[in-house]
Amino acid sequence: MHVIDSHTGGEPTRVILDGFPDLGEGPLSLRATRLATDFRDTYRAVVLEPRGQVAMVGALLVPPTDPSCVTGVIYFDVEAVLGMCGHGTIGLAATLYHMGRIGLGSHRIETPAGIVTVELHDANTVTVTNIESRRVSHAVTVEVPGVGPVTGDVAYGGNWFFLVDASPVAVAPGNIRALTDAAVATREALHAQKIGGEAGEPVDHVIFYGPSDDPLVHSRNFVLCPDDAYDRSPCGTGSSARLACLAAEGRLGSGEEIVQHSVIGSAYRLSWMPGARGGVIPRITGQAFVMATAELIFDEADPFRHGIGP
Repeated sequence: MHVIDSHTGGEPTRVILDGFPDLGEGPLSLRATRLATDFRDTYRAVVLEPRGQVAMVGALLVPPTDPSCVTGVIYFDVEAVLGMCGHGTIGLAATLYHMGRIGLGSHRIETPAGIVTVELHDANTVTVTNIESRRVSHAVTVEVPGVGPVTGDVAYGGNWFFLVDASPVAVAPGNIRALTDAAVATREALHAQKIGGEAGEPVDHVIFYGPSDDPLVHSRNFVLCPDDAYDRSPCGTGSSARLACLAAEGRLGSGEEIVQHSVIGSAYRLSWMPGARGGVIPRITGQAFVMATAELIFDEADPFRHGIGP
């Protein structure tokens, strides 16, 4: 299996070029379901140790159904197949440029959540125009064991988020363990109380927000992903959900730009435009760097060929 690794603001992406079992034809949403149900051991082996690393997201290239798209892609982490991944799309664009498959300028990419557009400004800097994002619940309070009452918004940005501002734990690198524990407990409380999307979709990401020491930065965030790892980047789909919430509250106007930092200080530039269905069309700009090309080997005699993990 041939792969190319990159990172976006410190968050790793592994693009799978070939060697993965065929998912067949049909909509990407259907192929994503096949990946989740029929090839769970295979996709987990790609991102789990010893081949992968904590927080790695896989990006499986597949033929698009829309001929205007340069590729189709299905994202996953060790715990779940994802509808969309913002940092992964930035990393994918930088990877496709590194491969010579795309040039500078605008390109369309098909994901299970819909078609997104990438604008490649240089070899590393990419703006993603995401699918329409929306807030579905405002100021929802859950009682979280060991934490207390936590109030946040439920929003969709390609994945389902619970966004908490202000964080119950200070958003700082020294608090990553405490932030992780509080976010996991919050997500478990949301699931127990069946708080999620309009059709009962479960929240798979939790975001805590805190102030930044830099007056030019809007806020600093901590993002818990489905595999319980934290996002080293500010999270593209989470930033999309955040823009939907800020727009709904009148705290950020159309076309206005803010800078969002992650808990480790990596940055995205964010803005939005009105969507056709009452939500927002997010624009996320970040940087990705290609780190490695590799051929993954899955030896039948290897006792850890499916990876090390739960």
